Amino acid sequence: MSQKEKTKSLDFFGKSNYTWMLIGAALIIVGMFLMSGGKSADPNVFNESEVYSFRRITLAPIVVIAGFIVEIYAIFKKS
Repeated sequence: MSQKEKTKSLDFFGKSNYTWMLIGAALIIVGMFLMSGGKSADPNVFNESEVYSFRRITLAPIVVIAGFIVEIYAIFKKS
């Protein structure tokens, strides 16, 4: 086996794999950012509509799960 064949067989990740991994990481970060917030100015008042909003309860977890799916795709994608 030549040196080039050894190097080629050891290259598991290519440039496209790393690109997909960055996209997945960005989606996870965006999803976490969407989940943040909801702090009330008065600690004695509970603002239910802000804490249980569509963005925090539905959209953010979907974005985070999509990011994890993209990460799995990036790991298993053949380069």
